[in-house]
Amino acid sequence: VDDLVEVDYSLSSLPAVFQPFIDLDLKGTVFPAGNYSGSPYMVAPFTVTDHSDSMLYLAFSEYFFQTSSFAYYTAGAFNTTIAEETCSYFNISTEIFGSIIPEVAKYSVTPYPVMLTLMATEIPVISLEQDSFTVEIQGSMEVLAVLPDSTTQSLFTMNVAANSSISLNIFDQKLMGSLCLNRLQFSLAHSNVGFFEISLLENILSYVLQTEVIPSANGK
Repeated sequence: VDDLVEVDYSLSSLPAVFQPFIDLDLKGTVFPAGNYSGSPYMVAPFTVTDHSDSMLYLAFSEYFFQTSSFAYYTAGAFNTTIAEETCSYFNISTEIFGSIIPEVAKYSVTPYPVMLTLMATEIPVISLEQDSFTVEIQGSMEVLAVLPDSTTQSLFTMNVAANSSISLNIFDQKLMGSLCLNRLQFSLAHSNVGFFEISLLENILSYVLQTEVIPSANGK
């Protein structure tokens, strides 16, 4: 599939050949590249609605998306760093955080650039819906100050819970996806600047994460 994961799409049973159509049941197991050690999920049988007005029908089971989530999680694909060097719009400093959180202003008197490190702490849960599928992600986000010598200093770490809906559509003979962030919640896990109300940060962090995640998902 890419540098991180591979897919086993070998036949799981003999093809069923009928006069008007052929049924092909493929495994659809996704696993970390070079590490095919089986899947922690059970395969559940499913049926495809009987139609006859198109030449080709493709059906993807929840198992396919579950193993995809497991493989990418194992490969570390859900871990990322947001910094000014990687995102041109990202221009947040300890001075901005300090204007919202007095504890940060006391801890870091000199303004420094800020870097966010995001990590998934559990395998994302994917559930299929009628016209889309939902993704539940549990993770953590560490906020660090970037010092003049390029070292970093941790300010605080938060737990992050996100719920997103993804719908797929065919447009101009291309498979297009749209992502909607339904819920984004934060809770303080650890702080080097002292305790503070996390609600003070929710607006700015929600803006940063939505700007980072949603545009990159559209049209892929």
